[in-house]
Amino acid sequence: MTHGTTRRTVLATGAAALVAGCSKSGDNNETGSPATVSASAASVGKELAKTSDIPVGGGKIFPADKVVVTQPKKDEFKAFSNICTHRQCPLANVSGGTINCNCHGSKFHITDGSVAHPPATKPLPKKKITVEGDTIRLV
Repeated sequence: MTHGTTRRTVLATGAAALVAGCSKSGDNNETGSPATVSASAASVGKELAKTSDIPVGGGKIFPADKVVVTQPKKDEFKAFSNICTHRQCPLANVSGGTINCNCHGSKFHITDGSVAHPPATKPLPKKKITVEGDTIRLV
């Protein structure tokens, strides 16, 4: 016995309804596809810190978010993974222009995450952040 409506059809229809329900009313989206939000829209991503929390020539580690944010030059912010590429230890601190791992002594440049001191041989992966006014957000 076959039925006109299958479980797959019901799930697909339900998912489409959920996606459609997420778009804003009156967004002039005539195609019926979900509305997109531009990267410049307010409040994109999780708030990590205020710009004043990140020292010029230094940085701050956010262990819960697995990210380190640096400010190599005034008003220039960078973000990297806070996990050392040598043996995956969490990075310990930022000082002297480097992001430092206490496990085996690896150090990474705050400007680009590249290796400043081995044993690590690979740079820290970059993370995407946005700066909106005085707020730094992880995207």
